[in-house]
Amino acid sequence: MTNETITPFIERSVLATLRALIPNREVRSHSEAKQVAEHQATRLLELHGIEDGPVPVELIADLPKIEIEMVNAPVSGASFWNGSNWIIQLNKYESYSRQRFTLAHEYKHIVDHNRADALYIGNRDVTPAEQAEQAADYFAGCLLVPKKLLKRAYYGGMQRTADLAAHFQVSEAAMTVRLRQTGIAEAAPRCTPKSAPFSRSWQYRMSHRAQTQGV
Repeated sequence: MTNETITPFIERSVLATLRALIPNREVRSHSEAKQVAEHQATRLLELHGIEDGPVPVELIADLPKIEIEMVNAPVSGASFWNGSNWIIQLNKYESYSRQRFTLAHEYKHIVDHNRADALYIGNRDVTPAEQAEQAADYFAGCLLVPKKLLKRAYYGGMQRTADLAAHFQVSEAAMTVRLRQTGIAEAAPRCTPKSAPFSRSWQYRMSHRAQTQGV
């Protein structure tokens, strides 16, 4: 699929369409917030007619008011509104597969802008900010490794994690997580220490100049 197939109408309406999937109330649980993230990822794929992997990152990068900057930074990525466009910064020294995941992760933060307080309420174990990062990771996984396409590839014979990761152009760590999230692979034993392969110091940094005009 090429970006020429993305119609101007879809380009103009995609952000509003995804934001419309956020309930007009405070979500009841983090599980519900993750369901919202998955619905948004699925809707984005539907809008662009994605039916096979790898999912092209152009479906985000080519949208209006989105600018991508490759930077030398201590984190994988960041996103902010500069007064006229949304800026997504990617660490230029990280792998292409990592940058793809970061791009999707940061786009979820943009979708959540001004609605995060209702989406992520936190609990005694996790802060709202941590929930926002987890939801952004989940959105990125659902977008780049859609459940339907992953199961098609896996049950079609592509069952090595490395092969699946290469096919979907994500890291093996991301693929391992998606195999568990989709129920294809069993979760790690309870005695195994919890791990978060994407838990680098993600920083969702909204510029002090952040505004909502034109967004």
